[in-house]
Amino acid sequence: MLGGILTPTSGNIKIAELDYSIDKNAAKKEIGYLSGNTKLYNRLSPRELLRTFASLYEMPKDEIEKSIEEISKVMNMESFIDNRIENLSTGQTQRASIARCLVHSPKLYIFDEPTLGLDVISSKSIIDFMKSEKERGKTVLYSTHYMEEAETLCDKIIMIHQGEIIASGTSSKLKEESNTSNLRDLFIKLASERGDLVEE
Repeated sequence: MLGGILTPTSGNIKIAELDYSIDKNAAKKEIGYLSGNTKLYNRLSPRELLRTFASLYEMPKDEIEKSIEEISKVMNMESFIDNRIENLSTGQTQRASIARCLVHSPKLYIFDEPTLGLDVISSKSIIDFMKSEKERGKTVLYSTHYMEEAETLCDKIIMIHQGEIIASGTSSKLKEESNTSNLRDLFIKLASERGDLVEE
């Protein structure tokens, strides 16, 4: 719903004070959305992809190339930015996909498991970027199954199990209240208390 794909059955959504029900396109320009199954145009290079999306976001032409160069450095893409996407590795493709979300410098990022299946170097590039954007005051909604990432990145953590919120708070508060040393143990403990873990 926040990404503008599903329409809520009740209530309304505002992004940067822009109401989806009034002008969804304006609101979506303030979002960088990466779904779990984002597909790219394989015959384009990452540079061509970024130019295409920048124009869709109606960025001024003089800003597009500057933005692409900055993102290429941040995401460590210089070595493959002009190669066809179909020839890139999984990690390189994911970095190109994330770069697509950054090109227009949105106020809100919605990332669904951006490091899933990636090598250590690619994962580090993405995590370092998220940290830097957070420090710049950007809002990041970050979905992950990797508890270590959540512990490292997130100011507030919401644990969801079988469609229900089972815990919410800062990492330190959650661990202190549950007397656990890490979020993985906390999640297992909560799921076990609900009878959702069965030992064989």
